[in-house]
Amino acid sequence: MKQAYLLTGGPGVGKTTLIKQAIDKAQVNAGGFFTEEIRAGGVRHGFRIVTLDGRSAILAHIDIRSHNRVSKYGVDVESLDTLGVAALKDAIRECDVVVIDEIGKMELFSPAFKDAVLEALDSKKRVLGTVMLTSHPWADDIKRHPNAALIMVTRANHEQVLARVLRWIRSPIT
Repeated sequence: MKQAYLLTGGPGVGKTTLIKQAIDKAQVNAGGFFTEEIRAGGVRHGFRIVTLDGRSAILAHIDIRSHNRVSKYGVDVESLDTLGVAALKDAIRECDVVVIDEIGKMELFSPAFKDAVLEALDSKKRVLGTVMLTSHPWADDIKRHPNAALIMVTRANHEQVLARVLRWIRSPIT
């Protein structure tokens, strides 16, 4: 089995939910971060980074003025570096599983984030993450990393992928 499982798939298929379920059910010592939507009145206004120990910061928002933009969202690379990258580095040092949700367009504005992803993949720790489905040169290289298995998630295979991830978390790395 590979050291890293990277989930990919279309928006809204449950990749983040699947990771949260796996970490909860396996009851492993995990660190890192998730991204969550920021909504108001049913409309998405941005995205927040939430660490597994409960800290949070805004990653991107319609009100952020930044030259780093994805669609209508300005990206706060400093928040990603201060909170998200720090959470990844802490997890690499202290945890059994490093959670990276997600390796996507917004996160790829940060050289420190890219370095932390590579550090996690080259460590002896398990890495459970999500990676953008669309093609991007750096993300495509990560998808082909020798320590990583890329797993397509759909609404139809959610339970099967969850079972596979749980078996992987509980088994030795080979």
